[in-house]
Amino acid sequence: MQNNNNPLSPHLGIYKWQISSLLSITHRIVGVINFLAITLICFWTLSLLLGENSYEVTKIFLKSFFGKFIIISLCWTFSFHILNEIRHLIWDMGYGFDLKIAKITGVLAFFGSFILTILFYLIGKNFL
Repeated sequence: MQNNNNPLSPHLGIYKWQISSLLSITHRIVGVINFLAITLICFWTLSLLLGENSYEVTKIFLKSFFGKFIIISLCWTFSFHILNEIRHLIWDMGYGFDLKIAKITGVLAFFGSFILTILFYLIGKNFL
């Protein structure tokens, strides 16, 4: 058996990350997080059936700094996932495959998710 000294294709040392690849990986990770979050939200809703004591523990947790951080983070994950799915739906219709348009829509989906999260936070705080 011969020892090939050929580099792997594409070699990790010369591979350049692109916005589409980063958004693809982030979209998959966020999808798993959203699945787990929806499961936890369902269990939280079911805890309402057990009475006020079980709900009080959850309410105290959600009012803590860590609870608020989790809520805002989940708001971002849902916003990002929705905007990236809209991007994918446009691709499914056959539009937006040009590299320039793909980069623009990727950046819009990423930064738009932060803008939506801030808007939802302000609406939740009754600032808007």
